[in-house]
Amino acid sequence: MRGVGALRRTALVLAAVVTVLLLPAVSAAVVAPRAFTDPYTPGPPRVVPAPAPPPHDPGRPTAVVVVSDRGGLVSDVLAPYQVLAETGRFNLYTVAPQRRPLPLTGGLDLVPDLTFDELAGRTARADLVVVPAPPDDEPATTAPVAGWLRGQADRGAMVLSVCNGAGTVAAAGLLDGRPATSHWNRLGRYAARHPAVDWVRGQRVVDDGDVVSTAGILAGIDGTLHVVERLAGPAVADRAAAAVGWRYFRADPPAQDRLAVPDPPAILNAGYRWDPTTVGVLLDDGVAEIELASVFDAYGGQSLATRTLALGVDGAPVRSRHGLVFLPRDNLAGGASCIDRLVVPGAAARPITAPLAAPPPEYVHHAPGFAYDAVVTDLARTTDTATARWVATVVELPAEGLVLDGPRWPWLPTLTLVALLLPGATVVAVVVARRRRRGRTGLSGSGSTLSTGTDGRG
Repeated sequence: MRGVGALRRTALVLAAVVTVLLLPAVSAAVVAPRAFTDPYTPGPPRVVPAPAPPPHDPGRPTAVVVVSDRGGLVSDVLAPYQVLAETGRFNLYTVAPQRRPLPLTGGLDLVPDLTFDELAGRTARADLVVVPAPPDDEPATTAPVAGWLRGQADRGAMVLSVCNGAGTVAAAGLLDGRPATSHWNRLGRYAARHPAVDWVRGQRVVDDGDVVSTAGILAGIDGTLHVVERLAGPAVADRAAAAVGWRYFRADPPAQDRLAVPDPPAILNAGYRWDPTTVGVLLDDGVAEIELASVFDAYGGQSLATRTLALGVDGAPVRSRHGLVFLPRDNLAGGASCIDRLVVPGAAARPITAPLAAPPPEYVHHAPGFAYDAVVTDLARTTDTATARWVATVVELPAEGLVLDGPRWPWLPTLTLVALLLPGATVVAVVVARRRRRGRTGLSGSGSTLSTGTDGRG
């Protein structure tokens, strides 16, 4: 009987927990998937401009940044690209299985320079292949790149994996029996999926000769500079670091070493921010690649509190500082009515006149320094400091010197969660109160009968 009673009590506790958590779980199930999938949603059909890749100099080594057919993490693609471009030492291309608009984090649509076949028409192999993180590491996504990557490695290419690009390199079999690293949130998964790899924690760059891997996101800058130093010398690497404002190159900051669990602000933003702020991002010719990445990754990808919409002045293709081609998803006049903020990235951004329906333009990179510092600081001011710290953590940005002023916590999604907990908690409280009342009534009636019986016998 005691066992039956214990089971019954356990069942009642579980029923109470389910009742309290039902509405929050439904909200998270509806809202969170959109927060994680929106950053890679393909854009509308547009006319793809004719290819205009830079000329090929056979006297220079060739470096390529490869993008999967489903897109890639914007910082993993653009940060290494700009670092390599700033050296002036490489034939530098973005390549992909097909030449069509590929969504980078936050909806920044990149038109790659070359397909794999077109690259083969220029050079027998690349000297350096940079492999950014794709949107996912499922075989359907990684296989087309992994197969091509094996061929490049067989012909002597050096491979640099950035962040979760290590999953693609591991799928190609190029990490078996070797040390490698990746973003902290995937190391456990990769250890189970690729047990032949010696996965390393807490290290930003792992160099194993012809294969170099980096930890999360901005550690890709350290890895790219490390490779530049190997191929072109320390002076070239130092100049490239200064050109992009990366002051941590020689400081060697540690990588994050933590469990793959989001911080509470990320959970709240993903599951309980029903109407996230939409940030319109105005693309303009000449913007630096890392400046673009900082805005689309922090606002549109990692914060989970805001969404980004790529806008053009007139909807025409836009060329970045080093020649990458991006396609806006709307023009400034057409997309102005659905945005809450209008952000103009770029330290050298030209002044614009926004349509009357648009919010006033905000120039986030007006102060000198590394582009992500300005965006994370702005995120703290406009959202909250807890979310800004989460973004710094997930992109592996050393944030010790940043001054983050703003609300301390994502209060709106917190209140939404509390409001969703209240109905279930109220139901449980009412049921518990009725059961207790019933119990007291039963005890009272039982005692009265016993008393009467004793008097009769007396």
